[in-house]
Amino acid sequence: MFPFNDGTNSVRATPSALRRLVGVGALAVACLVTVSVPAQAAESGTVAVSGHGKASAVPDLAVISVGVEVRKPTATEAEAAQSTAARALLEAVRAQGVSDRDIRTENMWLNPVYESDQAGGNSHLAGFQAGQAFTVKVRDVSRTGTVLHAAVAAAGDAGRINWITFDLEDRAALRHQARAAAFKNAHDAAAQYAELSGHRLGDLVSVNEAAAGGASPVQVLAQAADSAQVPVAPGQIKDEVVVDVVYRLR
Repeated sequence: MFPFNDGTNSVRATPSALRRLVGVGALAVACLVTVSVPAQAAESGTVAVSGHGKASAVPDLAVISVGVEVRKPTATEAEAAQSTAARALLEAVRAQGVSDRDIRTENMWLNPVYESDQAGGNSHLAGFQAGQAFTVKVRDVSRTGTVLHAAVAAAGDAGRINWITFDLEDRAALRHQARAAAFKNAHDAAAQYAELSGHRLGDLVSVNEAAAGGASPVQVLAQAADSAQVPVAPGQIKDEVVVDVVYRLR
């Protein structure tokens, strides 16, 4: 179900085993592309290989950044306008079933706006810009576009959509799948090299998780639409693990 992406590997065995490998040299060369060489050297009479495993899953969580931004002649007017727009946005988000625990203020600002005179190039105070940004967790991914549209529609021209991140509420299951795939990849390669060298695979000596790619959330940009739902594409969350294993040869 999950594809493997293997590199090269190496076998350390007894001199007699190495002599037997000569007869299957062509096959061994062909197998060099299946696994990668671990950092540590294998003991005599062992085989050391690396396994690569990947796993993917459909996101079950969307985190969106929405907010408001207004410009007014005075700081008081700008602050009042952004507060009104922010309250409307939050009420719309709550009306979509989002609980308060999933809404957090991310940023707030009130800044002067300066403009340059066309004639002399001198700058002058032209007004004030105020705004707020919120992160909102949408636990029903299929409703992400609906929540986005409701938020922006409630805020009017002041509404802003900054970004959307799709993720997994619990990444542990995805990591377990990637580890299982990586270990199977390494075990199969070790068993093949044991057979090629005229041995049988013995006990497992060590396992080391050499590298893990980590489940990366998918971030996309979105724009408000006039329909009842902003179109979004959740995609898939992927995780990747590399393990180094050492087996004894019998």
